Amino acid sequence: MFPLRDENPTELTPFITMALIAANVAVWLLAQGAGMDGQVMEQSVCRYGAIPGEITGAGVPFGERAPCAPGGLRWSTLLTSTFLHGGWVHLIGNMWFLWIFGNNIEDSMGHLRFLAFYLITGAVAAGAHVLSAPASWVPTVGASGAISAVMGAYLLLYPRVRIQTLFILVVIVRVFPVPAWVILGQWIAIQVLSSASTPAGEAGIAFWAHIGGFVAGLLLVKPFEIERLVEAKRAHVVLSADEIPHRGWW
Repeated sequence: MFPLRDENPTELTPFITMALIAANVAVWLLAQGAGMDGQVMEQSVCRYGAIPGEITGAGVPFGERAPCAPGGLRWSTLLTSTFLHGGWVHLIGNMWFLWIFGNNIEDSMGHLRFLAFYLITGAVAAGAHVLSAPASWVPTVGASGAISAVMGAYLLLYPRVRIQTLFILVVIVRVFPVPAWVILGQWIAIQVLSSASTPAGEAGIAFWAHIGGFVAGLLLVKPFEIERLVEAKRAHVVLSADEIPHRGWW
């Protein structure tokens, strides 16, 4: 299942969501060379990526060679790592999910509250990965931890909103409306099951960053939301749904 768009009208122009997408793209192009120069990529990831062993002060295991030499930014990489990516697919996938779910969470918090929510939960997500593998010297990058928090917030605020979702089954390709709780529920279930079946730090995917971000989003959405904005959005969604009968899942 791949989400294409949601049926959740926006009330505010999502300036922060657009700015975050622009910032991620700018970092990819300018600081990481769009992945075209291996040395530039390595330098950016080693300097600005979150390396658990460097953050915790764990030494490199005797007889092993760390992917990155010590000398990164340490604790600040919990934040800087959220603006780095490992490839075009990684970047585009993250920005797609940020656009689908982020604009409505920004709608529900206001611009500056959403920016604070995104940055704080992104750092919490990176911290969750560090705790899961405190001695690892493999750098971690990506906005997916912060976006996981956005998805957790969306699940709590708008669980029944329909998501137009692409289904691909062998030669059958269809688009169906599916409630957000199904899409987001199966996504977090995959993260939990994957983390349980793969040793921390050995998957190539920071599952615990995803889980940590998602939980942070669930816990912090209420302090950051503006209730009148949420209620206005929920009323708008209900009215839109009533105007379009028999749209499927609800």
